[in-house]
Amino acid sequence: MLERKNQSIDELENFEEIAAQLTAAPGDLPSLSGIDIYGQTLPLNGVVGGDHIIYLDFKQRYDLDARIEEAAKQGRTAVVDNLIRCKSKAGIAIADVSGHRVTDALLALMLHQSFLLGAIYELDSHGDITTRLFENLNTRFYRSSSVSKFITLLYGEIGEDGKFEFISAAHPVPVVFSREFDRIMDISESMLTTFPPIGTMPSSDDIDRRTTETVLGFKEKYEVNEISLMGSGDIMLLYTDGFSELSDGTSEYFPDLLEAKLREVKDLSAQGIFAAVQQDLLSFGVPFDDVSFIVIKRN
Repeated sequence: MLERKNQSIDELENFEEIAAQLTAAPGDLPSLSGIDIYGQTLPLNGVVGGDHIIYLDFKQRYDLDARIEEAAKQGRTAVVDNLIRCKSKAGIAIADVSGHRVTDALLALMLHQSFLLGAIYELDSHGDITTRLFENLNTRFYRSSSVSKFITLLYGEIGEDGKFEFISAAHPVPVVFSREFDRIMDISESMLTTFPPIGTMPSSDDIDRRTTETVLGFKEKYEVNEISLMGSGDIMLLYTDGFSELSDGTSEYFPDLLEAKLREVKDLSAQGIFAAVQQDLLSFGVPFDDVSFIVIKRN
C-alpha cells in the first residue's frame, strides 16, 4: 500500500509538472502599441487548478508574413486583409473549470491544446479567429465531459485602438475603470450577450445535431460583444469568479474595494496595478477558489 501511495504521489507530481508547462509565462504577454497587459492565475493549491489563461499575440506566436504571402499567392484577399489586422491586435482567453482541485486542470489543459490547434486552422482558413472555433470546442467538450464538469470561458481580442471584442460562455463580465470619471463604469449585462458554459449544451448549428442527444436543448450561435477603452489611462479587468466572489466573511472585495484600489494605483503599469490589487485582495480575505485576473491598460 505504501508503494502504491508513493506511486500515486509521483503520478500527481508528474501531472502538475506537465500542467505547469502550459501555464502562461511572462514571455507570452502580448505586446501592442498603446496597450499594456499583465495577468496571472493564483491557484488555490499553489500549483495548478481549474483557472487558465491563454495569451495569443498573433505576431509573436505565428509567422503572419509567411501566411500573408501564401494567401496572396492563392488570391485570397479577404484572408490577407484579416492577417494584416492580426498584426495590431492580440487575443486573450480566460477560463474557469468547475472545481479547483489539481486534477480539474485536466479539462483546462484539454481546452488549451484544442484552442491553440483550432487557432492555427482558423488563421489558415480565415486569417483570424471566428466564432466557429468556439462552436466546435463547445460541442467537442459536450461529447467528452460530464454535465457536472463544465468550463466558463471568455475569449476576446484587444486592438491597438482600444476596442475589445469578445464572446462569453457564462463568464463574468469585464470591468472597465475610467480614468476620466475615476470610477468603474456601469456596463449593463442586458447590453451584452452571454451563453451557457462550454460543454453543457451542444451548438444549434452542429451538422451532427440529428445524432446528438441533449437534455437541455441546443445552444444558440455565439455572438460577439464589444467594449471600447476610449480614454488614455482607462483600465479593463478580465477575471474569474474566484476574484469577484472573494469575501472576508461579512463583505466582498468586488467591486467597491477594487474600485478604491484602482483609483489609488491607476497611474502604474499593468503589472504594477496587478501586483497592487493582488496584495490588496489577499490582505482582504483568504481565497476559497482559484483566483485569476488580467489587467489591460490603454496608455
